[in-house]
Amino acid sequence: MLQLSFLIKLSFLNNTKTKINNLAIKTTMSSKESNLEELANEYKNRSPVAIIKFALENFDNIAISFSGAEDVVLIDMATKFKSDVKVFSLDTGRLHAETYRFIEQVREHYNIEIDVLSPDSESVQNLVREKGLYSFYNDGHKECCGIRKVIPLRQKLISLDAWVTGQRKDQSPDTRNDVPVVERDDAFSTIDKELIKFNPLSNWSSADVWEYIRSNDVPFNALHQQGYISIGCEPCTRAVLPNQHEREGRWWWEEATQKECGLHAGNVKQKS
Repeated sequence: MLQLSFLIKLSFLNNTKTKINNLAIKTTMSSKESNLEELANEYKNRSPVAIIKFALENFDNIAISFSGAEDVVLIDMATKFKSDVKVFSLDTGRLHAETYRFIEQVREHYNIEIDVLSPDSESVQNLVREKGLYSFYNDGHKECCGIRKVIPLRQKLISLDAWVTGQRKDQSPDTRNDVPVVERDDAFSTIDKELIKFNPLSNWSSADVWEYIRSNDVPFNALHQQGYISIGCEPCTRAVLPNQHEREGRWWWEEATQKECGLHAGNVKQKS
């Protein structure tokens, strides 16, 4: 009986300790989220240069995600006060030839290293073997993007404390309308490690981006001269007509509220 009583008390103490630890974690997370909200409010009307400068000065283990025009604007801004800025890009294996040349052009123009990430070859081979090369036209893009983009990105972000993206609110009113200039990345944070995401161009328009590109001789993808605005993988990207929204050139066979490849999955959750 004494042994049973001891075990019951021990179990109670362990459960109580677990609850206290969980409460402490929740309290800490709540405090951090509150601080991030305050930071986002403080910087929401600041210039992209001020935001990215703050990010790079306060995080050593941080990198810029590069794929399109907005991202090169960020690289151009960042290299003005940090020559060795970390940059990475996702090579899905399905990019346009112009995009590959663009990556090299940016690498040479800024004399920087670009960590080009590739998907797991076995996972790609299995997908193609089972469903063919264009399964996304029939059952949606999420599975293919998950293998070619999200998994390689997740593996990269595990090694970082923060990352910088070129998201803009007006890129997709259905999924990006509420993108803050800085946020906790709920899609890629873990219980053990919080990941911060900076979106310095959140409040810029496409016109702002291209005005900066022209004024500062920033490199851009040659596809932009062929009617492409939002550029992803070749099978899932097409040129848009005058007055069409830029995201109409991406995954045009799918519902607008689902037009995220998984890199910014939190945007979709906000709308669901």
